[in-house]
Amino acid sequence: MAEGQPGPCGAVGQPGRCGAVGQPGRCGDVGQPGRCGAVGQPGPCMAEGQPGPCMAEGQPGPCGAVGQPGPCGAVGQPGRCGAVGQPGRCGAHAGRPLELFCEDCGRCVCALCPALGAHRGHRACLLPQAVRRTQELMSVCLKNLEERKEEEDGNRRSIEQAVKDVKAHADMMKRQLSEKMAELQLLLREEESLAKNFIDEKTQQALGTHNQHLRFCQEQLAALETFTHRIRQIQQDSDPIHLLEKYMEIEKEIKESRHPSEKWHPVPLSFEHLLNHYKHFLRVLQSILQKPLEARLKEDVFSSLNPTAKKEPGTVLKTMTPIDRLLFLKHARSPTWEYDSIHPRLKLSDDRLEVSCSWRRIFYPCNPQRFDKLWQVLSRDAFLSGSHYWEVDLLQAGAGWWIGAAYPTIGRKGDSEACRLGWNRASWCLKKFDFEYWAFHKGERIPIRIEDDPDRIGVFLDYEAGILSFYNVSNGMAHLHTFCCKFTEPVYPALRLWEGSIRTCKLT
Repeated sequence: MAEGQPGPCGAVGQPGRCGAVGQPGRCGDVGQPGRCGAVGQPGPCMAEGQPGPCMAEGQPGPCGAVGQPGPCGAVGQPGRCGAVGQPGRCGAHAGRPLELFCEDCGRCVCALCPALGAHRGHRACLLPQAVRRTQELMSVCLKNLEERKEEEDGNRRSIEQAVKDVKAHADMMKRQLSEKMAELQLLLREEESLAKNFIDEKTQQALGTHNQHLRFCQEQLAALETFTHRIRQIQQDSDPIHLLEKYMEIEKEIKESRHPSEKWHPVPLSFEHLLNHYKHFLRVLQSILQKPLEARLKEDVFSSLNPTAKKEPGTVLKTMTPIDRLLFLKHARSPTWEYDSIHPRLKLSDDRLEVSCSWRRIFYPCNPQRFDKLWQVLSRDAFLSGSHYWEVDLLQAGAGWWIGAAYPTIGRKGDSEACRLGWNRASWCLKKFDFEYWAFHKGERIPIRIEDDPDRIGVFLDYEAGILSFYNVSNGMAHLHTFCCKFTEPVYPALRLWEGSIRTCKLT
């Protein structure tokens, strides 16, 4: 057609198949309209900036207008899993459907990607399998989240209950404190009354004695006055014979009256000692109250029995799981007891695991290692390194027992502190007598608070770490006490009995 005339598909300047240079047509030079052009230039069958074949002006051609998205994305910007606006298609392999999931990259790919493309050699699976697996993982996650929600809700309820308990406990403690202070005030008033009664009693006693002395003095004065009057009468008698006769009658009394009389000096009654007693009591009380209340509570042995007294207010104990006894059982031992050290009033079972009290004395061979006064025994097994754990059964132990460990250098003869379990540097023990529990070492005792009497106690020794710990096995491995020291000698399990029997549990 002539230049400037419309082609088969349109007028000049209108979309058509062929045209002059600069007009819509099929081919052109680089940078000109044609099939191929520079990057960013019109694609095949497009005039520069003009619509392609059979397309309305301003609409994208088969590969899109310049800068518009094509099947694989905009020019220079390939799509990830398909053309923009065409999901589910592979941008690397001519828009093939995405049928697989690359597990290494976490992307959906077509069937050619693991074989020929960038995902070659990667692990891939079918999309339904990946979806099913993902849904299962999300189901597990949802289940875990529900459990977490329940746990957090339980925590919330626990804290809310704790808030109520704290308020109720504080109110109750304030009431009880008021009662105790009222009792203290009553005791002080009673003490004041007792002190005043004491003063009254001693005062009446002194007054009674002084009244007796006063009556005696008055009687003496009356007698002296009578004797004086008698002497004056004789002295004034005009008859000499009669005067001499009367004088001779009272001569002895006159001689006795020449003796000096006793001078009485009443000792003043004093209650200074009583006042000083209460002054000292007041000074002691003032010295105690001068210290801050928290410092006094820390020093108070009764406060130390409460394990929560040392914790900050509002402390929350966070636990994942209770102490796992299986962790200790990895170091399980079953120590047996030694005949050479056992006291003659103790006897061993055939397996040497049980020690029991005997009503009669057993004639064991004489041995320098034998305890001869204290009902004690050491184990045959000694531990010089490593970690060890053993348990003892206390169901038949009676009201008193001592459980622990000792060096072989502990004293054996007599009942001095050098021989007593827990009373020297060579031994450590947990002691029970009646309803009291104590931890003993070098004669120092530490009170232990235990709610329920343990039926079984576990003992854990870590020689290198210097740890000897005791646990209440029958109460979920509740910790009772831990001794920390540097062991320098072999450590032997040890025990002492008051009555009944103790048995080492067979753990190995």
